[in-house]
Amino acid sequence: MRVLIAENEKELNNIIAKRLSDDNYAVDSVYDGKSALEYMLEVQYDIVILDVMMPLMDGFEVLNKYRAEGGTAPVLFLTARDAVSDRVRGLDSGADDYLVKPFSFQELLARMRVLLRRRVVDSRSSLIQISDLSLDTASRKVSRGGRPIELSSKEFSILELLMRNAGIVLSRENIREHIWSWDYDGESNVVDVYIRYLRKKIDDGADEKLIHTIRGAGYMIEGRSL
Repeated sequence: MRVLIAENEKELNNIIAKRLSDDNYAVDSVYDGKSALEYMLEVQYDIVILDVMMPLMDGFEVLNKYRAEGGTAPVLFLTARDAVSDRVRGLDSGADDYLVKPFSFQELLARMRVLLRRRVVDSRSSLIQISDLSLDTASRKVSRGGRPIELSSKEFSILELLMRNAGIVLSRENIREHIWSWDYDGESNVVDVYIRYLRKKIDDGADEKLIHTIRGAGYMIEGRSL
């Protein structure tokens, strides 16, 4: 899951980013509204944590412009403003939830989980199936031919991305941008490494290979859709 934190208090931003990273979220951080809008329009985030009081552009304006451009990621407003009028304005601007500072980090995580579950329900089904491979985004369970498959958080995220785009070639850069944060500075072949892990767990020993390499282009998953 990829998250954007737009919070101008750098210490708080860094704390949230560290905690979410420890929970296996891919996190990008910005400290002003203009940068927040640029990131939101450029990257497909699973959820955005957006502060109201930010320099250059406040959260209300950011969200209005984002929704006007067709942006659909769930947005959680995080702010010191607790007046009812501010909450109403935030929700009317297109926010999905509103959390007032100071807050419990466990509550933040819980609210994020609710928004992510709601997004799954809105897409009508948490189950994605290609051939005999099944992935449930709600329970985070994967199986092939009825055989349970244990995946790491990153492996699950990459497989979900591939399955949601079945039959479409995703470049290595596409995958990296969705799964890892902007400041990732690890191995350049990290996508290839994780694809190998997935192939070993999903395709090894199977008559039908589902994960395909498209030379010079990237990877895709394809099989008999059920």
